[in-house]
Amino acid sequence: MLRRRGWSMGRRGHYLIGAPWIYLLDLEPDLGVKPKRTGTIWYPFHGWEKASVSGDHARLADEIRDTETEPVTICLYWLEFANPGIRQAYESRGFRVICHGERGSRWDPSGRDFLRKQLVELRRHRRVASNRLGSALFYGASVGCEIGVYGDPMQFDDERPEYGGTARRMRLWPELHGVRVDPEVAGEAARSELGFEYQATPEELRRMFGWKRVRCA
Repeated sequence: MLRRRGWSMGRRGHYLIGAPWIYLLDLEPDLGVKPKRTGTIWYPFHGWEKASVSGDHARLADEIRDTETEPVTICLYWLEFANPGIRQAYESRGFRVICHGERGSRWDPSGRDFLRKQLVELRRHRRVASNRLGSALFYGASVGCEIGVYGDPMQFDDERPEYGGTARRMRLWPELHGVRVDPEVAGEAARSELGFEYQATPEELRRMFGWKRVRCA
């Protein structure tokens, strides 16, 4: 999709290399692996540094409590994790509440361990769920978690209608919504959406981006 969008804008220097997640799995095949997985890790939809989300976390917490049959870990984005009221909505229902940390950026290295922390948590849980279909569910399905999408999807305060919102996600991936999703369907979707078929070798990456091989003394 991104390549087609680039082409439509007259840009041709695009390469398909898959998501960073698939390279992490290749580099860390045993990171966080447990002999037995238990429980559900639940990712409530979150805001970001320039936009907040409107929704009732207490009501969502009640629905999670009434739906899940095993212990629940709630993973909040750092902005919501820093809000005592939001944390309390989940902690008061007996859930373990965690945060993978700040996501960082190309200029800010603070989030360099974000995906590693996420991988460790996903590999300890049998199931991953959220109120919106997103990357965490594709990541979880790629490492063998069952997935579920249910509950109030919540809304950005200034959500842009041209992106299609929940209706668009339901139209594109109806089979990935519901309390229980077919694991084979979820796994196949994850491999497609994360671009496993486009994973590049180290030599291919060096050639694409003009990186030089560094030799240690």
